[in-house]
Amino acid sequence: QVQLMESGGGLVQPGGSLRLSCAASGSDVSRYDIDWYRQTPGKQRELVAAITPSGNKNYAVAVQGRAPISRDNAKKTVYLQMSSLQPEDAAVYMCLAKRSTFAGTYTTWGQGTQVTVSS
Repeated sequence: QVQLMESGGGLVQPGGSLRLSCAASGSDVSRYDIDWYRQTPGKQRELVAAITPSGNKNYAVAVQGRAPISRDNAKKTVYLQMSSLQPEDAAVYMCLAKRSTFAGTYTTWGQGTQVTVSS
């Protein structure tokens, strides 16, 4: 029902900031839970932050206080504002849309955006 496209990744120095965007297309985007994950080669995929249609938010301990998640329903976009970035934050960041209906549960992944943290 929806398609996702991440953007906003890039190269930043330690301590820098990036705003990642997850732009959705399709119908009923505002009714989807949107999660941000990150993955580094050789490591397990990690949930970074999540936001529900009602605006309830959850964060991984590793990013508590420095990576607020928000959504703009008019723009069908979810943001992850990351700050105080460190090398361990480097990863491919991907967003996931989830929705449960009477017909079943639907999940959609974006392709990801690369975040690199280096001096």
